Amino acid sequence: MIQNNKWELCIDGASKGNPGEAGIGVIIRNSDTIKKTLSEYIGITTNNVAEYSALIFGLQEALIQNIRTIHIKTDSELLYKQIIGEYKVKDDCLQLLHKIAKHMLSGFAEVDITNVPRENNRDADRLANEAVQKRPVLLRKTKKLKASQDDQLPGLAEQ
Repeated sequence: MIQNNKWELCIDGASKGNPGEAGIGVIIRNSDTIKKTLSEYIGITTNNVAEYSALIFGLQEALIQNIRTIHIKTDSELLYKQIIGEYKVKDDCLQLLHKIAKHMLSGFAEVDITNVPRENNRDADRLANEAVQKRPVLLRKTKKLKASQDDQLPGLAEQ
């Protein structure tokens, strides 16, 4: 059970294709209140970038809500072990996101993070997957147009 003054931040990122179209899901709640949910499309990227993006969006929202004590739940073993320092961050892009997340974590009075099984993070997972479906209509149409244009120009690549 979460104490009333300790907020829980449940996060998840999803990427369809890895890299592929990606989204984040964030839930901020305590024992009796859901304070905020986020479900945002973030473009074409990897699952790991989506996981870090969910963390950063969630931390930012918690700070905006003036929350200073937080328990983070993620089903990403990589993110979890990089944040606690057990794994090194080797990827250049993740190094930047890791640095931003660690800086944001310093804005809290108390933080702990837990790696939870995927089945214990279903609500954040659902929001992340819904976000992928919210990609801009223009992007969906552009992809279809491009595919149909390519279909009409057979042999163009041969020239």
